[in-house]
Amino acid sequence: QVYLAESGGGLVQAGGSLRLSCAASGRILNIIVMGWYRQAPGKQRELVATINNGGGTNYAESVKGRFTISRDSVKNTVYLEMNSVRPEDTAVYFCQCFQTPDVYWGQGTQVTVSS
Repeated sequence: QVYLAESGGGLVQAGGSLRLSCAASGRILNIIVMGWYRQAPGKQRELVATINNGGGTNYAESVKGRFTISRDSVKNTVYLEMNSVRPEDTAVYFCQCFQTPDVYWGQGTQVTVSS
């Protein structure tokens, strides 16, 4: 079992910045991919960004150029640097990781962007 704990959410003004962190703990053997997803009220959960253990990244089009995902493999922690945030970025942000053969989720952290 792998446990994921997110932190760093909160209220931020449009145009501002926020940094999310997610620390993995438990039975960590070889986490292949870590990532962030988000779910806004009334909408489906969607991918924000992922990073694999080779450093390869993938971003949703809506956040490209504004958000940066990074990973500290020693600390088993993934970060999401959010810049130039917009009201439409308001959502609960969930951390996810894939360690064969399972996918694990954190409980989520609320990000609210005020206009």
